[in-house]
Amino acid sequence: MRILLAEDEHSLSRAVCALLERNNYSVDAVYDGEAALDFLDGGNYDGVILDIMMPKLDGLEVLRRLREKGNTIPVLLLTAKSEVEDKVTGLDMGANDYLTKPFSTAELMARIRAMTRSATGGHVTSRLSLGNVTLDQTTFELSSPHGSFRLANKEYQMMELLLRNPRQLISTERFLERIWGYNSEAEANVVWVYISYLRKKLTALKANIQIKATRNAGYSLEEQP
Repeated sequence: MRILLAEDEHSLSRAVCALLERNNYSVDAVYDGEAALDFLDGGNYDGVILDIMMPKLDGLEVLRRLREKGNTIPVLLLTAKSEVEDKVTGLDMGANDYLTKPFSTAELMARIRAMTRSATGGHVTSRLSLGNVTLDQTTFELSSPHGSFRLANKEYQMMELLLRNPRQLISTERFLERIWGYNSEAEANVVWVYISYLRKKLTALKANIQIKATRNAGYSLEEQP
């Protein structure tokens, strides 16, 4: 899943980004409300963490504008404020949850999982499968009856995207946007490199699925005939 983090305290932003990436989320970080709106208008995110006290536009104003546009993306408000009135205001404006600083990393991750789960109607499984291959979203293991591998961050995110969209073409640009993010300087060939890693693992697992390349179009996950 892809998360936008809008937090103007750079040290905290770096820490939260590192935490999300360790848990195999893709994350873009911005440091003011205007940038948050720009990224949300141009990107495809599964959730957003908004600090309330930010320059240019505060988190509540960003939230208000999102909901006025009909954007229903899950929003977790993050702030040093602890007054009940602030929490009520944020929730009444359409926030999905509210977390007060300082917070534990375990609680932050639990709240992110909860808000993204509720956004999909609660229909979330810890495993994605196609053919004889399963990806465990809790342990990050790719497995078949012939063995298993624990996938690294980018490998996991690419495999998750493929398994969530079986038999659908996913362009190199979409991989770069979803997994490496808008600010990344990664080049297109990095996608091919990670596709190669995943193909080798699928071969070792004797998978009956394959990652098919379509010239100038992208990649798709297909069941072998």
